[in-house]
Amino acid sequence: MSDAPARPRQARYDVVVVGGGHNGLVAAAYLARAGLEVLVLEQLDHVGGAAVSAAAFPGRPTRLSRYSYLVSLMPDRLMAELDLDVRLASRTTASYTPVVRGGRHLGLLAERPEGPATRASFEEVTGGPADFEAWERFYADVAGLAAAVAPTLMEPLPTEQAVQEQVSAEVWRELVLEPLGLAIERRFADDVVRGVVATDALIGTFASLTSESLVQNRCFLYHLIGNGTGEWRVPIGGMGAVTDALARVAAGAGAELLTSARVARIHPGDDVSVVELDAASGGASVEARHVLSNVAPWVLRGLLGEEADPATKPEGSQLKINFLLDRLPRLRSGVDPEVAFAGTLHLNEGYQQLETAYAEAAAGRVPTELPGEVYCHSLTDPSILGDVPPGTHTLTYFGLHTPASLFEADPAGARSAAIGRAIAALDEHLLDPIGSVVARDERGDPCIEAKIPQDVEADLGMPGGHIFHGDLDWPWAPPRSRLDTPAQAWGVQTDHPGVLLCGSGSRRGGAVSGLGGHSAAMAVLASR
Repeated sequence: MSDAPARPRQARYDVVVVGGGHNGLVAAAYLARAGLEVLVLEQLDHVGGAAVSAAAFPGRPTRLSRYSYLVSLMPDRLMAELDLDVRLASRTTASYTPVVRGGRHLGLLAERPEGPATRASFEEVTGGPADFEAWERFYADVAGLAAAVAPTLMEPLPTEQAVQEQVSAEVWRELVLEPLGLAIERRFADDVVRGVVATDALIGTFASLTSESLVQNRCFLYHLIGNGTGEWRVPIGGMGAVTDALARVAAGAGAELLTSARVARIHPGDDVSVVELDAASGGASVEARHVLSNVAPWVLRGLLGEEADPATKPEGSQLKINFLLDRLPRLRSGVDPEVAFAGTLHLNEGYQQLETAYAEAAAGRVPTELPGEVYCHSLTDPSILGDVPPGTHTLTYFGLHTPASLFEADPAGARSAAIGRAIAALDEHLLDPIGSVVARDERGDPCIEAKIPQDVEADLGMPGGHIFHGDLDWPWAPPRSRLDTPAQAWGVQTDHPGVLLCGSGSRRGGAVSGLGGHSAAMAVLASR
């Protein structure tokens, strides 16, 4: 048997996709279905990028969504158009936030859909109905903006003015023009309620809630516009089920998916571009009318022969910890663990805690009270567990305000400190400390896997471990934008007409949405 790397089947294609993450597979599926010859080049030995499932613990069959873990932004229309055999399940609990008030362990519950228990929980924690009523008004306003934006995501970019005209001046000002923290402080009185609202602005984004950059506003919007509802759903079978379905559709339509194929250089041309593989991947060169880049724009610049500027390298900001538990721990508040862990469980995410943690991390210190949130996907989808003893569950922790720079000087020490503070934040509210319920692998080691930004970069090639490939853009065309070419109209243009963005670095990229791949495919088809 030969160990020689696989080679492309032909020397020229209509489209070469660099990077086999979910967006690259979406683009390949659309284009191959349209009759184009498509080659996808993936440097890893499997496709899917961050949207994969894996058995992370030796001797344990449970398959975790190792990196990305929930789906919101992928349009139902996209899934229908590609006939994706994927089922997304709703979580019965939207969020639960354990708090201590007057020495009592309580919890702020947000059901899905919200019912009397949600109102009662708000009133018990905050002391009255005002913040719950403010919550209802605020999210009704957010829904109005989502209703204006969501239908545009699979169409050419709308203009900023076209979106603005569909919402009130107050909503536009609060969510788009001024720092989100100002609206939160104005609308809500209780610190915990403020923090729960604010967390959607900080997932994978390192910023103060009052930052004039408004990067937190853009992150917030993306977390709340999916399919017009903003609901985050669990893919049955784990994130790998999304990748597997996309790969089947793309390959079934005729796209060629080549793994262990690392691209060394892209030579752009007006009519034909050349993509070179590195020597370890066989060193082959292929020509293409269109090259679609599913790698971060910062990485693409290097592939195009431009000098990489370290000052512009994206910086990720997250701590991901995967656990396998023998059973769910009991909470001090007395709430049913299957309610508390079914949705998003917030830890150290009061508004002031978030701002203090940001200030500490900006000063180069691991936050003393590390903010984070916890998810138990096996409550919604037990199929990921495999053949395990009754009561076994997964637990996923996602920490905020942990930028890559925190781990540069002392990666092992900073990682250990961050993990310790994450577990301490959880244990504060538990009758059963995590250490008492965590499962053991076949070697007797605790089933705990942590990923800092440096791990994400090493594992997936995302520069700085930035899960969005860089700061998110508004999902519309800014004033005075040029929208003359299909690439510009779809927000996927680069400085080279033959090279388009098709990943999270495109204007409407970010999260597991497929939008970058769809936009690039539509731009290619419109230019034929």
